[in-house]
Amino acid sequence: MMDIVGKRKWFYLISFLVLLPGVISLAIPPHLEAGIDFSSGSTFTVRFQNPATQDELDSAMDGLGHPEARVQSTGQNEFLVRTKELRGATSAPPIGPAPPNEKDELETALQERFGPLLDGNGAPTDSFIEFSSISASLSREIVRNATIAVVVASLAIFMFLWYAFRSVPQPFRFGSAAVLALLHDVLLVLGVFSILGRTIGTEVNSFFITALLTVIGFSVHDSIVVFDRIRETVARGGGHDFAEAVNMSLLQTLGRSINTSLTLVFSILALLLMGGSSIRDFLLAMLVGTTTGVYSSVFIASQILVSWEEGDVPRLWRRIFGGRSGGTSNEEAEAMAAEA
Repeated sequence: MMDIVGKRKWFYLISFLVLLPGVISLAIPPHLEAGIDFSSGSTFTVRFQNPATQDELDSAMDGLGHPEARVQSTGQNEFLVRTKELRGATSAPPIGPAPPNEKDELETALQERFGPLLDGNGAPTDSFIEFSSISASLSREIVRNATIAVVVASLAIFMFLWYAFRSVPQPFRFGSAAVLALLHDVLLVLGVFSILGRTIGTEVNSFFITALLTVIGFSVHDSIVVFDRIRETVARGGGHDFAEAVNMSLLQTLGRSINTSLTLVFSILALLLMGGSSIRDFLLAMLVGTTTGVYSSVFIASQILVSWEEGDVPRLWRRIFGGRSGGTSNEEAEAMAAEA
């Protein structure tokens, strides 16, 4: 029988090495490339009838008083532009005649520089294809609400698992292990997006928070499947100690966890290949989170239960710093009794 539990230190090492680059990137400001949802500003998609390049549009935005503008090509003569908040601009249709604003002035100036604009269907127009603007106060509110949502979800999951596994000895450990596993998944997704933000400008927006909450739910779902099998194995007894019971449960649920996740991964990959750029970052976060969620449920959450039961942390503490940190593991207690 494969001994997954006995190799838990290797799984911890793999997680440490995978998380380390992202943690380093998150520790260096700017931690994440924030979208306008979190940092305020305006974004618009513009398409020109005449040929235009990214460098030409970037130079034009600089000359129009927007040196901070970030220009990204999204197609032939089509660009996504992000700027500071445009004064007086709104993405909602006005009631009555609209007063002049920076958006209108920018549309007119770009038409004078590059020629007619086109809409999404390729027809001539006087407006950008898409436009959105978020004020600083609204972006702060979104950040606050997103943080509250993640914290509340984590606490609710912890309390639910503590209650659901109340018939098992030390139910507190099951809730704690599941939350630590989901924090592992969240940290990996954040680290990946921090690195991508520095390298290719991938932004974090409200879609990213939606993906993060979905990843949390999926991670916990996988952990519950494994934990429930552990509870059944422990209840049956059969002369197995806790580590053996966990190892048997992992082997019994491993195929189900992988197969369930692969179906979701294939669906996400199909959407990434055929979907639009507007949901690309959401799907990328889902792909990373789903993949690491399977790993953490099998190789992290369950291993934490065994490490907790067998006193791995106190043993490691004594090995590094020497002395006694209080308490003994089951193995050490048996060894001391045998010596006596």
